[in-house]
Amino acid sequence: MKKRADVIVYKKEKPFLIVECKSPSVPISQETFDQIARYNLEIGADYLMVTNGMNHYYCQMDMENQRYVFLPELPDSN
Repeated sequence: MKKRADVIVYKKEKPFLIVECKSPSVPISQETFDQIARYNLEIGADYLMVTNGMNHYYCQMDMENQRYVFLPELPDSN
C-alpha cells in the first residue's frame, strides 16, 4: 500500500504541517497518530494534525527524541 498524507502545508518550500483526515465516524486512536508519524518520517514536517471533523489534535515534532508533543492549538506560522 502506498503511503500518502491527506494534506501537506508548506512554509517557504519546507513542509510545515501534515494533516490526517478521518471520517467523523472514525474515532482518533493511537494507531492514527502512529500512521501520521510514519508519513512524517519521509516528509519531515514540524507539526502534525489529526482530525475526524469532530475532534482535532495537534502535535509538534521533537525529531531529536523521535517523538511528538501534543499542543492545545497550532502555533502562528509567521
